Amino acid sequence: MVTQDGGYTALTMLRPQTKINTKLEALVDQLERYRPVLTGNPQLTVTGISMNSKAVHPGDLYVAVSGARHHGADYITQALDAGAVAVLTDDSGVARIPEGLAHLVVDDVRSALADAASVIYGNNISVTPSIYGVTGTNGKTTTTYFLNAILAALDYKTGLIGTIETRINGVAAPAEFTTPEAPELHSLVARMRETGVEATAMEVSSHAMDYRRAFGLRYHVAGFTNLTQDHLDLHGSMDDYFDAKALLFQPDRSASQVITINGGAEPQWGQRLAEQCPDAVTLDLGPAAVVDAGASNATWTITECEPAGLGHRFRLRHDSGFEVATKVGMPGKFNVANAALAAVMIFTGHPRHDWNRIAEVLANSQPAPFESAVPGRMEVISDEPTVIVDFAHNPDGLTQALAAVNRTKRSQGGQTARTILVFGATGDRDTAKRPLMGQIAAEHADVVIVTDDDPHYEDPAEIRKPVVEAARARANHLAHAPEVVEIAPRAAALSHAVQLATAQDIILAAGRGHETHQDLAGQRFAIDDREVLRQALAEYGFDTTRSGSSQGTD
Repeated sequence: MVTQDGGYTALTMLRPQTKINTKLEALVDQLERYRPVLTGNPQLTVTGISMNSKAVHPGDLYVAVSGARHHGADYITQALDAGAVAVLTDDSGVARIPEGLAHLVVDDVRSALADAASVIYGNNISVTPSIYGVTGTNGKTTTTYFLNAILAALDYKTGLIGTIETRINGVAAPAEFTTPEAPELHSLVARMRETGVEATAMEVSSHAMDYRRAFGLRYHVAGFTNLTQDHLDLHGSMDDYFDAKALLFQPDRSASQVITINGGAEPQWGQRLAEQCPDAVTLDLGPAAVVDAGASNATWTITECEPAGLGHRFRLRHDSGFEVATKVGMPGKFNVANAALAAVMIFTGHPRHDWNRIAEVLANSQPAPFESAVPGRMEVISDEPTVIVDFAHNPDGLTQALAAVNRTKRSQGGQTARTILVFGATGDRDTAKRPLMGQIAAEHADVVIVTDDDPHYEDPAEIRKPVVEAARARANHLAHAPEVVEIAPRAAALSHAVQLATAQDIILAAGRGHETHQDLAGQRFAIDDREVLRQALAEYGFDTTRSGSSQGTD
C-alpha cells in the first residue's frame, strides 16, 4: 500500500507483510555472546522489533537503549500501550521495567539489537537481496545511485537505501538517516526480499558502524570511496574514524571487498585499508586521482579519462587485460571515481562469464548508467549562468566540487567567467572544519558568500564568524583577491549570488544538496536550494530551461 506525499510515493509501512513468530528462547540462543539473562516466559513470541516507542507495533520486542539525554526504558509504558510484549535492555534499564513484564538483559544492547532484528525478520536464515554496501567520507550517495542504475540496466529488481531516499522496486520514501537504525534496516531488507528485490545498493555511514546499525547482515560486496576529515565530533580522531569504516570490510560482514586505494586528498587511508584486507579487489583511479600516489599493483585501473561535455569518458582495465569504456555525465573527476567504484563493485559481485554483458551495458546503454542525475549532487539547475547544487559539506568535498566547477569555467566561460560560491558550516559539528572551509573557499572562488547551513542549536552568527574570518584572511594573500561577503538567511544569499551573476559565471551552492529543510534550534524551516535558485533565476531574467538532460554528482 502506498500514498503520495510531497512528490514521493511513500510506503505506508516498511515492515514485511508476513510475520515470523520468534520465541524469546530463540533470541537467547542467538544473542549468546552478549550474555543474555531472560526473565519471563521463554515460549513467549515476538513478531517485530522497535527502539522507538512511537513506532511500536502489536507483538513487538521493545529495545530500551541508553541515550545522551534519556534512557529508552523511560518510555516502556508508551511501548506497552502500543502493543509491545517484551523488552530488550541493559543493566541500566532493568530497574525501570514493570514487574511481570518479560525482558532480556544483555551486555551490549546496540550490538545485540542488530542480531535480534536479523532473527525476528528472518534475515539470518533467508537469502536476503544481494547488498552492495558503500562507505567512505565522500561519494557514497552518488556511488549507490550509480550501482542502482547499473543493476536496473542488468534487469535486476532493485532496492536503494541511503541519504536521500529508500527505494523498493521503484517505490520511494524519504530517508531520515544515511543508514537506518538496525530494526528499520532489517525490516526494510525483509520487505525487499518479500517484494522480490534481488539486489540493493546501500550507503553505510561511519555512524551506522559505530552504533551497530548495519550489523546482522552480510554484504555481497563492500566498497570504499575515500577518507578525509569529517565527523570527528563523533569519532574523536581520524584513526577512530577509519576503524569505524573498516568494520564493514571484515570477512564476517562482507563476502567481497572493493577498495579505492587513492581516493580523495588523503590516499593513505585507502592504502591502509587495502593492507588490512589482502584479499580485497583494489581500484587505482589513475588520471582521475586527486593525488598522484605512484604506481600500484591494483586489480583495476582507470587508464584513460578525458572531458566529454560536463562529464568525462573513461576506461577501466582489469589486471587480466579485460577492459571496459564508459562515460559519466556529471562534472568532476571525483564522479569518475564514484562511477569506477560502482562498476568494479558490479564486476566483483558477478562471475566472470557475466562480465561481457556488464561491459556492454556500461558502454552502449542509452543513456549510460552513469549519465543519470543524482538529486543534489553536482545537480545542474541552469546553463547560463551555470548553476550547480552540491552536498559538499566538508573540506575535501568542497575542494573537489570547486575544482570541478573551475575546470568547467575554464572550458566554457572564458577569461571573464567567475566562480560564485554560496556555503555555510553546520552547527553542533566538528568546529575545526570551519576555518579550513573558509580558506578553501577563498582559494578557489572569485566571490565567496558565507551563509547558514543547519545551525542546529548554535548561534548562526557565531558559526559564520570563523568561516568569514578565515576566508578574508586568506583572501588578503591571494593574487585574484576574492570578494568575501556574509549574508543570512540562506535564501537571501542564494538570491544575491544570482543577482551578481552574468551568463558566463558559475554559481555553486554547496553544503545542502537535496535537503529541503533547515534545522534552527530544533525547528525545521522549509528551504530547497534548487527551488530558491530557480525562482531567483526567473526573477533576474535568466532561462531556467536546461539545454540538455539533467546532470548530477557527489
